Amino acid sequence: MDKNNHKLFSEFPPVSTAEWEAKILEDLKGADYQKKLIWKTPEGIEVKPYYRAEDLEGIMDEVSFPGVAPFVRGNSSDGNRWEIRQEIPLADPVEANRIARDAFAKGAVSLGFDTSGILSVNDLEILLKGIPFPEASLYLGAASSYPALLKLISGYAAKRKLSPPFFRGSIDFDPISYMLLSGNFWKSQEEDFAEVAEIVKLGKELLPNLKVINVNGQYFHNAGATLVQELAFSMASANEYLAYCNDHGVTVDDVSPRLGFAFGIGSNYFMEIAKLRAARLLWSRIASQYKPEDENSLKTYLHSTTSHWNKTVYDPHVNILRTTTEAMSAILGGANSVLITPFDTFYKDPDDFSERIARNQQIILREEAYLDKVADSGAGSYYIESLTHSIADAAWKLFLEVEDMGGMIEAIKKNFVQESIEKVAGQRLSDIANRKTVILGTNQYPNTGELMLDKIQTIDEADEPVAETAKPAAFKKMEIGRGAEAFDDLRLNTEVFVSEGGKRPAVFLLTIGNLAMRKARAMFSTNFFGCAGYEIIDNNGFKTVEEGAKAAVDSKAEIVVVCSSDEEYAEIASPLVKAMKAQNDKVLFVLAGYPKELVESLKNDGFDEFIHVRSNLLETLRNIQSKLGIAG
Repeated sequence: MDKNNHKLFSEFPPVSTAEWEAKILEDLKGADYQKKLIWKTPEGIEVKPYYRAEDLEGIMDEVSFPGVAPFVRGNSSDGNRWEIRQEIPLADPVEANRIARDAFAKGAVSLGFDTSGILSVNDLEILLKGIPFPEASLYLGAASSYPALLKLISGYAAKRKLSPPFFRGSIDFDPISYMLLSGNFWKSQEEDFAEVAEIVKLGKELLPNLKVINVNGQYFHNAGATLVQELAFSMASANEYLAYCNDHGVTVDDVSPRLGFAFGIGSNYFMEIAKLRAARLLWSRIASQYKPEDENSLKTYLHSTTSHWNKTVYDPHVNILRTTTEAMSAILGGANSVLITPFDTFYKDPDDFSERIARNQQIILREEAYLDKVADSGAGSYYIESLTHSIADAAWKLFLEVEDMGGMIEAIKKNFVQESIEKVAGQRLSDIANRKTVILGTNQYPNTGELMLDKIQTIDEADEPVAETAKPAAFKKMEIGRGAEAFDDLRLNTEVFVSEGGKRPAVFLLTIGNLAMRKARAMFSTNFFGCAGYEIIDNNGFKTVEEGAKAAVDSKAEIVVVCSSDEEYAEIASPLVKAMKAQNDKVLFVLAGYPKELVESLKNDGFDEFIHVRSNLLETLRNIQSKLGIAG
């Protein structure tokens, strides 16, 4: 080492954790360290304000090089190549083929097809015409019989004189997801699981490079589950398939190469990176229990789809920002393929523009951000490595809890899975309603002038992954949804009301008194009522109660919000509402703030609502819409 460099390092001696902690406590000046600096995630994982090398002691034994068991760092040691997927949800094979060929030419490598209209080898020839194999990979869903679909593909290969390994990709065969989403089995438990063993055998014999079981963890994600629940229930589903096959003479070495996972990827950037790394670790643990002869059986294939849970109908271009960071998490976490859902999926069928944007987001991440160049770029990060193992440990505990119930099928029959996720989703929805969780442009900082009613073709069809079954539900369904759905509906109700001849509700901000407080509360009120799509009438403030009351009445607004300081409310709030009530008693009167000592008397004087940071935004706006006669 150079002498000068050595001297430089000697001038900056190491600082111990104890010294760091002492300094932090000093700067906190008596504040609670746990409350101020420890973030407790919805999964119950405590995230510290900083991490050091010592945090990795005892957890790095399961971490190795990329391409080496247990494959936490990915299946390959050579870069971080992933496939860009585009889904073509059309049953018409002619139109689906046209879109697929265009998508491949413009960067999509993995092509997702709806095969509900594929009934013959001839249909397959139409669907796959001109698509280059093996450069392109297939993802095939919506089949009424996946064993029959495999035989069709095999027949197509034979007719075209193609080698079976020519086809790679996956099919969306996942009977456990079907039973969760429909509340019953497709046929029966025995028949559905007999197909599991059959399809693995068929896959090995006919199409060895096609994954024939797809564990849809994304459905747990889009039902509102935590990362830990998504991982644990996905692994429990995969283990159910593996155990059944093992009991029926199909080994882990036959099943594992033909099984993959599809996970949703949300906006919790580092947690989502760690989740995918934890998924590889967990699968390696599970598969190893079946004593594979081939170490490659400890590998798994991970597909990632950007979240539906946090996407919005209003201000939809923000969805592009959301999906970009989500795709980055998936890629840096080592996903083998990634689907970015087009930003307009949640209110219409995606068009050429939105599909192009979705593809190009990934192309930019590859060609300009070079995210494909380094295998597992998060490796060695004290934070990401610690998160990986914290998530894996928490998911493992929940996985064992499911196994103690008799496995995933029994846990579903007991409604344990559905009710566990429902409880978490309920809390997440409550946090959105109370703005503890912010969805930009939806429950905070809305574009109040935006109109979407005329743009909407369909709502939330993207969140309906299975068709309704004719069978009655035998157990509770797992409901798929979006966190912003209730707010989207709220604004749509306003638009429908106006389209049917009603007047768009106007909110008059009666600002008076203390300049700083009235401006702050006017801004708060603008955001608050903007979330329902109301017109906001702001002003520069009023010098007297009489002046403000007259302007409010003259505005003909349906809602008047008084914005001032708590101290001044004691003097001006009551005279204001009385002066306005005398001129128009049909107006809704709202106070921005919650002066506890005055609330009851002000209610008696005529104030209808009090809005403040602890208000349940959704509940309050629904209540106001009801009073305005705007139907749900």
